[in-house]
Amino acid sequence: MSGVAPLVMVALDAVLVVVFSTFGRGAHSEGLGAAQVWGTAWPFLVGLAVGWLILLVTRRAPGSVGSGVLVWVATVVVGMVVRGIGDGRVPHWSFIIVAATVTAVFLIGWRAIRAAVLRRRSSAGVPTR
Repeated sequence: MSGVAPLVMVALDAVLVVVFSTFGRGAHSEGLGAAQVWGTAWPFLVGLAVGWLILLVTRRAPGSVGSGVLVWVATVVVGMVVRGIGDGRVPHWSFIIVAATVTAVFLIGWRAIRAAVLRRRSSAGVPTR
């Protein structure tokens, strides 16, 4: 698991942002067509791209929990700003809380699981790549 390529990690993050957008639309009985999901996801994907750009520029390990926090903050903050500009208003506070919580679980969660697996393998003497 430690040998996961950054391209796979960014793809996983992007898929999770789209899953978040799809679940959100479904929870509100909104359309789930590709264009509709894209309309919800793209501001957060822009934020995700900003987060990943920061990771690349700062040469941080993209699979670390700390990098997950950085990517998550960028995703939520930029996503909310872009969405707010597009809508002409600040997103509702409840949406901000739900979006922040779900994306935290997704973007930080897989990294925390990865870290736990790597720690367990290391303590068991299993070589990691």
